[in-house]
Amino acid sequence: SDQMVRGTCPLPHGSGKTVRVLVFAEGAAAKAARDAGAEFVGFKDMIQKCQEGFQDFDVAIATPGAMAEVRKLGKILGPRGLMPNPKIGTVTEDTAKAVQEVKAGRVEFKLDKNGNVAVPVGKFSFEEKALVENGNAVIEAVVRARPATAKGRYLEGVTLSATMSPGVHVDPAPYLKA
Repeated sequence: SDQMVRGTCPLPHGSGKTVRVLVFAEGAAAKAARDAGAEFVGFKDMIQKCQEGFQDFDVAIATPGAMAEVRKLGKILGPRGLMPNPKIGTVTEDTAKAVQEVKAGRVEFKLDKNGNVAVPVGKFSFEEKALVENGNAVIEAVVRARPATAKGRYLEGVTLSATMSPGVHVDPAPYLKA
């Protein structure tokens, strides 16, 4: 568990996806989130809506004050990976900044049980330069997230592939300078 690698990384050229954001907040934080472009903003009303089965969003953000109530949605949001979490920046007072980051194309990465990290870096239609810069940003973020207790080689290999396509191996050597 001390070897867990997780975090977020802003993609310089975005992810190519439109992200629908739900913000649990009230007052100034709710207004800031709405102004930043969040599709769904509310507190008690949104919690009620989620309990009734509303799931038409991709990212959930909450203020620390709202988390006491949002925790009740754990069984609903948890299995879909939507529960707001301070480690990945989705529990914050600065809702506007969080909404802008998510909208701009911030991706999350997390180690799976086999020790792999799978992260989307863009769409097939992106320019080569944009894909390379996004890929570099993700690799650097994963390297920065290296736990202090990790020993031995940290990056074993890097593979780039399109969905359901064979992978192309990328030399990890440039990223191994620890």
